Amino acid sequence: MPYDEQLARRVRPLMALRCGFSEKKMFGGMAYFLEGNLCVGVFRESLVVRVGINAYAAALKEPFVNIFGPVKRPMRGWVMVGPEGLDDMTAIRAWVERGVEFVETLPPKE
Repeated sequence: MPYDEQLARRVRPLMALRCGFSEKKMFGGMAYFLEGNLCVGVFRESLVVRVGINAYAAALKEPFVNIFGPVKRPMRGWVMVGPEGLDDMTAIRAWVERGVEFVETLPPKE
């Protein structure tokens, strides 16, 4: 299943004006980076958000949020927000900001 291009078009402007922004297609989806660090992505109909280990458990308790990765080996620190949780730009912006907030704590990658 291809990634949701409409969701990608909604995420892109939220990321594009930030310093060190880049994007590329990865694993059948679209990934958005800041200073070389993967921040958020669009995978199928969902938004993948890098929230970090400290915010991981709390994020998983929110509606329409699931683990990202295989059930037996989830990618801790990453969550997948289902389309039901992305019904308007306010919700999308809030999740993108959470990803940005975490990634801004990381050193730039070369």
